[in-house]
Amino acid sequence: MKIVFLGTNGWYDTKTGNTVCVLAETKNEYIIFDAGGGLYKIDKYIKKKKPVYLLLSHFHLDHVIGLHALNKFNFKQGLDVYGPPGLKAFFRKVMNKSYTMPISMLSTCVRLHELGKKVHLPSHIEYRELKHSVLCYGYRIHSEGKIIVYCTDTGLCKGLRYLARGSDLFITECSLRSGQDSRGWPHLTPEKAAKVALETDAKNLALVHFDASLYLTKKDRLAAMLVSRKIFKNTFAASDGQSIKI
Repeated sequence: MKIVFLGTNGWYDTKTGNTVCVLAETKNEYIIFDAGGGLYKIDKYIKKKKPVYLLLSHFHLDHVIGLHALNKFNFKQGLDVYGPPGLKAFFRKVMNKSYTMPISMLSTCVRLHELGKKVHLPSHIEYRELKHSVLCYGYRIHSEGKIIVYCTDTGLCKGLRYLARGSDLFITECSLRSGQDSRGWPHLTPEKAAKVALETDAKNLALVHFDASLYLTKKDRLAAMLVSRKIFKNTFAASDGQSIKI
């Protein structure tokens, strides 16, 4: 399985990176986590006519702003978008005329799926609610004998720990600097992310969603990684364009 980090910033794009977007390619499919500013790069990697799934965590702009680039793509197999309740209303209001090209006019057929009792993800993908200022989901993929987990934006919660358990790659956020707190708008510090990885027996931890106002340089990300490694040694700070195999 190949993982490509297309966007690793939180909040807004900077010279350090685009806002959050991660691509996982398996033998049978492409899975995109969130549609931040890095989404415009996916056509560099999606070359085969395998199913393409886009899993949205929530509708804050740094996680969906990349949807404005959908008109760039022409995926013959279409694009299946999954997300929390409110997904269809979001597309009707924001992904429409006055703001951008409506999905009905795109070259790629976009199919919307609001997760709930009547709508389910493919059987090898799970989701759980995370702890954030709005309804937000994290995702867990089980494919090719590997488990990949994506959880951002979130504070510490049961859903986070449930999804992270025994994962081969635990991708989670590092919005806050070491020692900071944000109770009204939950996020993680490098220490908290590392403790979850340790407690859930994850094998590797990838830090993403670095708050662009707090992590101004790659050096700042490196400092967070070193803090995390004191607790969980198999930690790395992801950067835009980075590609790994699991």
